[in-house]
Amino acid sequence: MLSFENDYSCAATPEIIARLAETATNQYPGYGTDDVCESAKAKIREACACPDAEIFFLVGGTQTNQVVIDAITPPYAGVVAATTGHVNVHEAGAIEFTGHKVLTLPHHDGKIDADELDEYCATFYADGNYTHMVFPGCVYISQATEYGTLYTLAELEAIRKVCTKYDMPLFIDGARLGYALTATGNDVTIEDIARLADVFYIGGTKVGAMFGEAVVFTHGNMPKHFVTIVKQHGALLAKGWLLGLQFDTLFTDGLYLRIARHANDAADRIRKVLVERGYTLTFDAPTNQIFVTLDNETSERLQRDVRLGFTEKGGRHAYRDAHLHQLGHDRRAGGRAGRTAVKDSPQNKESREIAPGFSLMYNDCIAIAAGAIQRRLSAIASRSIATNLRTDDSTE
Repeated sequence: MLSFENDYSCAATPEIIARLAETATNQYPGYGTDDVCESAKAKIREACACPDAEIFFLVGGTQTNQVVIDAITPPYAGVVAATTGHVNVHEAGAIEFTGHKVLTLPHHDGKIDADELDEYCATFYADGNYTHMVFPGCVYISQATEYGTLYTLAELEAIRKVCTKYDMPLFIDGARLGYALTATGNDVTIEDIARLADVFYIGGTKVGAMFGEAVVFTHGNMPKHFVTIVKQHGALLAKGWLLGLQFDTLFTDGLYLRIARHANDAADRIRKVLVERGYTLTFDAPTNQIFVTLDNETSERLQRDVRLGFTEKGGRHAYRDAHLHQLGHDRRAGGRAGRTAVKDSPQNKESREIAPGFSLMYNDCIAIAAGAIQRRLSAIASRSIATNLRTDDSTE
């Protein structure tokens, strides 16, 4: 069984495993007050060209989003995000659990638009009753997005201007930041991210670490008593050096970007073979996430040999577009997701009309160590793709 279900299905990159073994008998002070964490922070500041950055290590993505948004958002305000944003659709209401509403904007292949953000805020403050409403208190975006797409530098700068105009902190979710930074066509550097965001995080869990996210407050703007806020959320790791050690390793000799670049390169090769075999990519995404539109029959056949991650149902019929909108996906996403694999005949309405969109996520940080990546990729290209990804029985 070939596994493309996610990019966090193995323990950690071998450099981290070796470092953990080397330090297993060492003793450190708790809660991230150790010299290993300080070394990691210094390396991140240097990588970001941000000497005033204040950095804190947390364990996972949802935890990080909840802690940061709760810390930077006034108690009477919500967070503005795309309808497809992780905080809106895949965190079990974690943000709302803190008392902050998620205020959604339409997405465009996973991204929000600066003009629409500006219009949203202008409309809010033009309402004479705005003091009776949930304020737009901060803005949340992801780089790479939940669809594997990327914001350009111009788009980020435009969003930054709107955030400044309405005094809203900009928070960038970097769960897959490494893949964004090393993607073909990307024009945004980590220095740009640090310059434009009020706070962002560098994802470790999905880019080679066993677990861990590095939260970076970019301008000496970490909220007062942030450690206390973290602890109130149950997110303060006593053995904090385990987080620092991993980021200290990832930011030594360019390992973080090497892992991400290798995964992107491998994903590009898989995308090329998929297109050659007649499959339609749902999104033009250059990162390690590969979204393929499949009908139910094909997806079931593939899953006999390939472990995939289900993303969303799609279709071009009005009733299902409305259903997708209710789930947090706009009509544009619904139309794109289903148009390549759906028949319009009435008999297909129940059994074949709903075309799932599947994502293949390729993170080979572990396969690098095992020497398995080339063997696995070769197997896909020469055997699995040729045999299992045939289009002769697709519904197109």
